[in-house]
Amino acid sequence: MADWSQEILGGNPRALARAATAIENRQASAESLLKELFPHTGRATVLGITGSPGAGKSTLVDRLIHELRREGKQVGVIAVDPTSPYTGGAILGDRIRMLSHHADSGVFIRSMATRGWLGGLAAATTDMTVLLDAAGKDVVLVETVGVGQDEVEIAKLADATMVVLVPGMGDDVQAIKAGIMEIADVFVINKSDQPGADRLEREIKAIQSLSTRKDGWVPPVVRSVATEGQGIAEALSAVRSFLARGDGKDRAVANWNQRLHEMLRERMLERFTDLNFQAAAEDVAARRKDPYTIIDGWLERISH
Repeated sequence: MADWSQEILGGNPRALARAATAIENRQASAESLLKELFPHTGRATVLGITGSPGAGKSTLVDRLIHELRREGKQVGVIAVDPTSPYTGGAILGDRIRMLSHHADSGVFIRSMATRGWLGGLAAATTDMTVLLDAAGKDVVLVETVGVGQDEVEIAKLADATMVVLVPGMGDDVQAIKAGIMEIADVFVINKSDQPGADRLEREIKAIQSLSTRKDGWVPPVVRSVATEGQGIAEALSAVRSFLARGDGKDRAVANWNQRLHEMLRERMLERFTDLNFQAAAEDVAARRKDPYTIIDGWLERISH
């Protein structure tokens, strides 16, 4: 384990890929490895990119990688994809979407399947960010499946969250109203050369004028045309302005508070793999048992 850890800390791409597979498959060796690596983390900036399907997130991520590499940054990318109903793996692969970076040793890209995990993030995404942080990546980009009322988990993981919208899609502002306003640190209007960009920006700013974030930050609106490389530097600059505000420690504590809750919940479910939820659900639905007694019975097993 120590040798494996040292290889990852030394930037060995094969050791890193093997560790990523162990994490995604929830192998027992992954946790021991992460315990070894964790003291070496805390340097990477985790940037979440989320937005409506078809907003051009993958193209934007591709351009962000180019810009970060131009600055000499080491980049990790976690692309969280929908799950194939046949294989359980990611439907969209990193090789399809970001081929231009496959030979760059300064970039590590991993596609992960959600496997039914709510929130647009795979269950192992937190562990994967820890791995890439320890491996010396300066920036870890986490691209989520989509955006919606249930898909705000990225805010619990990222140091900054970029919400990507496109003009001409009526559901964008509905998504903002559904709670995305609270997680966006930067708005990016991609494909801003299309009709409706002005209107979308006005709608975003109108909603901003009706609500105030607890931290007082007003997320800037950046226009981009990712296919042309336009607006990429401006989007990164907006993210850096947010990160430079000096409340990074407080945000990190808040994020880890939420992540620890999620990790405990997941660990509990993994520990009790033999629980028959279906049978319990049938008993509750038929009113043969109440849900409180069932849960209490399950919790009693923890002390035995």
